[in-house]
Formats: sequence, C-alpha cells, structure tokens
Amino acid sequence: MDTNLTELENLYFESIKELREGEIVEGKIIAVNPREVIVDVGYKSEGIIIRDEFVGVEDLESLEKIDVYVENVEDEEGRIVLSYRRANEARGWITLTDQHNEGDMVEGIVSRKVKGGYMVNVFGVEGFLPQSLSTFRNVNENVIGKKFLFQILKLSKAKNNFILSRRDAVRQEREVLRKQLWEELKEGQLRKGRVKSITNFGAFVDLGGVDGLLHIADMSWKKVSHPSEVVAVGDEIQILVLSFDQEKRKISLGLKQTMPDPWLDIEKKYPVESVVKGKIVNIQNYGVFVELEKGIEGLVHISEVSWTKRYLNLNEMFAIGDIVEAKVIGVDPASRKISLSLKQLEKDPWEEIETMVTVDTEAKAKVVGFGEGCAYLSMDSGLEGIVYNEDLSWTKRVIRAQEIVKKQHSYDFRILGLDRTNRRVILGLKQLVDDPWPEILERYPIGIQIEGEVVKLTNFGVFVKLEEELEGLVFSGEIEEEKMNSLQPGDKLKVKVIKITPASAKIGLSARIDEEATDTPD
Repeated sequence: MDTNLTELENLYFESIKELREGEIVEGKIIAVNPREVIVDVGYKSEGIIIRDEFVGVEDLESLEKIDVYVENVEDEEGRIVLSYRRANEARGWITLTDQHNEGDMVEGIVSRKVKGGYMVNVFGVEGFLPQSLSTFRNVNENVIGKKFLFQILKLSKAKNNFILSRRDAVRQEREVLRKQLWEELKEGQLRKGRVKSITNFGAFVDLGGVDGLLHIADMSWKKVSHPSEVVAVGDEIQILVLSFDQEKRKISLGLKQTMPDPWLDIEKKYPVESVVKGKIVNIQNYGVFVELEKGIEGLVHISEVSWTKRYLNLNEMFAIGDIVEAKVIGVDPASRKISLSLKQLEKDPWEEIETMVTVDTEAKAKVVGFGEGCAYLSMDSGLEGIVYNEDLSWTKRVIRAQEIVKKQHSYDFRILGLDRTNRRVILGLKQLVDDPWPEILERYPIGIQIEGEVVKLTNFGVFVKLEEELEGLVFSGEIEEEKMNSLQPGDKLKVKVIKITPASAKIGLSARIDEEATDTPD
C-alpha cells in the first residue's frame, strides 16, 4: 500500500508544471465572477486575475483558454498571481519591435488622458501621444476608446516605450488620399465634397485631401451676388469636375451643372407677349428683377413700369418679395435675359390722350423736378407735364423755375398743348390770369417819367420796381456812374421808360431824365 501511495504522489508531482516568474503560459478559464477570473495553468493552485484587466474583452464568459503572464508563483496566501494584461503587453511588444520600425503606421486605441497628452494602446502595449502631435484640438474632445491610425515617432527597445504621432499619420493619410484622388479624377465626374472656405469669387471644396474651386459663376443658373447665398462652410455637397490640372494642382468644380439648365427651351416656356407671374428679388435704380422660377429671372426696366410716369422711385413702389404680373416683351437665350413690362399690361393712355386732356382747361399738378428752362410736373391724372419758364409769369423774366415754383408743391395750371414726342402735357401758370401787357403799354408809354424803388444792383445796370410784379432795367449806360455807385436796394430812383418788349417781359429804363418832362402814369 505504501508503494501505491508513493506512485500516486510521483504522478501528481509530475503533472504539476514548473512555472517561472515572467514567463507566458496558456491557461484554462475555470470561473468568472464580478471581481476576479480564475485560471488553471496546470500548477498546484489556480491563478487569480483581476476582472479589470479584461476591460474591452467581449464575451469573456465564452472564452476557454487565454495566454497569461506569471507575476508571482506563490503569494502570501499560497496562490499563483497571473496577469492577462501583461501577457498581451509582452506579446504586443514582441510584435511591435519585431515587425515595426520608427516611421511605420500602426492602428491604436486612445485609452486614457494623461498630463501632456494621451496613452494609446497598440497591440496591447501603451505608447505616449503628445498633445502637440495629437490633432485633437479640443481637450474635451471625446476620443477615449476610439481607434485611429498613428505613426511611430520613436521606438526604444531598451526602455520598452514608444512615442506616437497622429499629426504625421494624418499627413500621410492625406497624401495617400491625394494620390488616390488624382488617379481617380476625371472630367465630368460627380464627387462629394465639403465646403472648406468662402471668398468673394467662390468657395473652396475639400474633395478628400485636395481642394477644388467652385467659382461663383458655376454655383447657380440664376445670378448670385455672393457665394454665401448658395453654400456655407461645412456643407456637404455633390459637385461636378469641370476641369483639372494635376501639375498646377488646380481643380475647377461646378454645382449648377449637376442640375438641368432651366434656360433650355426658354422661348417656348416664356413666349413673347405671354403674361407671367413672379416674385421681386432685387431692386435697382434702373429696374426690378423678377424671379419666374428657380434660376430664371426677368428684368422690368424702369421705362417699362409706367406709361405716364418717368421719374420713379422704385424702392417706394416695390419691395423684395412682392408678387407681380408682367408681360414678356423679349427673350434672349444666348445672353440669358428676359425683358418684362408692367405698363404693357395696360393700354397706352397716349393712344386716347384727347379723351383725358382738354386744351385750355385747368389742371392741378405737382412739381417733381427742374430742367434747363423748365419745371417737370406730375399731374393728378398720372400724366407727366412740363411748364417752361416763359409760361410762369407775364411780367417777370424767369431765369430759373425755382424762382416761382417749389419742388413737391402742387399748383393749378392751364393746359396749353400736348408734346406727343416726349409724352408730356404742356402747362402754363401765367395763363391762369389775363395778359397784363396791353394795360401796361397804356400805363407806361415811351418817355413817361416815374419814381421807382431800387431792388437789385448789377454790373450791367439797376433793376427798378415800378409796381407789384413789374420791374424795369436801367442799363449802366443810362445812369451816371457816380449816381449808380451811390444807390442801395430800397432807394427811390426817378426813371423814364425808353423801351418795352412784351414778348420777353422787358421794360427798358433810363435815369438820364429831362427835368422839363413831367409826364407821370395815370
């Protein structure tokens, strides 16, 4: 019996493996509990591994065998201490040092944030990623647990540590993408891109490591004032490759070319004389732009707004977003222009002007502007009028219409005639009263002497007021120089009538008076 017992003991001790601290052995998982994993490595006692070492291991309960690192053959409690993490690190370090060198690219998972950077798990071994080489701009950026490509910057076998760079890896990734993109690039190719930046002349689009220019002219079939009207930084868009030059690293892109050209068959869609409806999208001094559909705009020139009004403030008449009806009066597909008219929706009032205007009748009108020798008027009927300086006063020689009438003021006028060429009604102010010149000729015959009031002194003579609204001129040759120099406005001056010209409302006077003549007006 002693012999049998001895044989059993020998068999038992022979079945026990000889373990050495620091070696990696295969073990069988016996049990998994919340805090520990029990592993049998064929030693006299099972090994214990802390459960935290298996973070990230999926389906731990289903694993049967794993490699473990022997940390201690027997601790104070007589148990063997094993490590799953150190086994991975040891094998990972062998893989890293045997198969990779500085400058190589490796995949890794950012495991934790440390002072000055991050720790990255590569093949189970942690390497250091400096913040300056991480490309993670925001310290709070959620990168923990995420996988990235890194470049091995330094690898020290003696110290068992290594330094990684995400920045250099990104640079290499981009270079690979650039090379691949240039190989794949073709004219007429549809590609996806991200708007990287916007300028006044267009937008730069990142195609994946290479930027292309989307010119403002290729953004939309409709007129674009600024690229920001169409795209924004960060937009993901599908664009067409129009052309490229690999040597110059230039790529021209088109966005509008990915959509049908709305100007095809435009003449059939908007024939001349047809009536259309659209939205006002732009107001300029020369006219308003009306959007008929996306990418199609027509211009209503200021001359096509009204039959009767020439001086218009379009910003007062219209607002962006107004819906208007207009008539198509011209289509130019080559220039991509459509001419519209508002006034031609109505009949031209000048075709039947006699029914609207009767010569020699009175009408009210507002002064809207001044020209050389005239004032421009807007009649209550909507027609344009004009009054010439000579029709403002019977007795006063008018140099500027502003002397008699004021802008934006309304007056009563008499209709004198029609200017069909310029589409204006000719009006007169003085014709509202009788012509006073026949009576003036009777009251002021040639040679009559009168006393008047000096109203104005000029280098060519003296203006003298004879009565209300009636003045005469004493030319400098008709007055002694000493006398003229002594006069002031408001002074009384005795003069005689030497000439009267009713057509030009002029009365010539002389201060060289024969003292014996004593005729005075009645």
